[in-house]
Amino acid sequence: MSTVSRVARRVEEIPFLERRDVSLLFVLPGLFVFSTFMLFPVLYLIGISFTNAEPANLFAGESALAVLTFGEAEFIGLENYLDVFFGGTFTLVLFGERLATLPINTQFWNSFGITWLFVATSVTLKLALSIGIALVVTGDRVRGKRFMRSLIILPMGLPAIFTITVWRGIFSSAEFGLANQVLSSLGMDTVSWLSERWMAFLAYNVTEAWLAYPFMVIITVSALQDVPDELHEAAMVDGANYVSRFLHVTLPSIKRPVLFAAILTAAASFQQFLIPYVFNEGGPARQNELVVVYGYREAFSFAEYGQGAAISIVAVVFIGTFMWLNVKRGKLADGVND
Repeated sequence: MSTVSRVARRVEEIPFLERRDVSLLFVLPGLFVFSTFMLFPVLYLIGISFTNAEPANLFAGESALAVLTFGEAEFIGLENYLDVFFGGTFTLVLFGERLATLPINTQFWNSFGITWLFVATSVTLKLALSIGIALVVTGDRVRGKRFMRSLIILPMGLPAIFTITVWRGIFSSAEFGLANQVLSSLGMDTVSWLSERWMAFLAYNVTEAWLAYPFMVIITVSALQDVPDELHEAAMVDGANYVSRFLHVTLPSIKRPVLFAAILTAAASFQQFLIPYVFNEGGPARQNELVVVYGYREAFSFAEYGQGAAISIVAVVFIGTFMWLNVKRGKLADGVND
């Protein structure tokens, strides 16, 4: 008799447990680990978001227990959340006339808006790039496809911070930056990539696409290999050209796995921190400060732990809602053949 069987038999002998409850006991260690490393930090973050926590009061106690109980930080209710959304003023001006002054935290809403714009543009770029590469490495007329597929996963084997640092050098505003050297070789003017808002935003997108395309290509290649050849042959018999076959046969067949991969990578884009922070800390002048970078800087650059926690909770809520709506609308929780 194995050790697991002996343990199960002993557990079944406990008077107040029924046989169907025994399996639940084997889940408890995993639940404990999950609660310790995942659930507790989230609950702690929620708790801090309702306080005026900052280094002066959070670390005022002499023991670690004092920090876990928020030290001398005071409960302030929803004040941090109100500050996140309304903690500032915005003046509405039209044709040089001041129409109204609105109680809006312009920095948060700028961060929130640029984050969603980044998600939309980066996911679009990643989808186009990954589908294009996947079609190449699965094409019947392409030679060396296996070697090309092995090269595709190369970015996944490199540390993200290393890759992002290299791309920062590529988009260096100096003349020796690779991007500026390419522009110079084409007879074009050099660009201050990380000092101009939309040039920096473009650099974010290109780097994000490089980091994420291996995952997208792997999913897309797997989906393409499952498309029945009979469908393409039937379309060719009907006189459909390559573009028509791609739009009416290939895309509908790979829609669900590609959509699932797009949702996952969109959530990752929403949480993107390293690219903007390493490039220029969300600059210039905090104009490209994605919401996660905004929350981090509020907490650690300006010592507003409570407000930084509130920003993080707001980000988690929006990410969760985004994921839930897309999975529900895309019916991705259903079976593949449903």
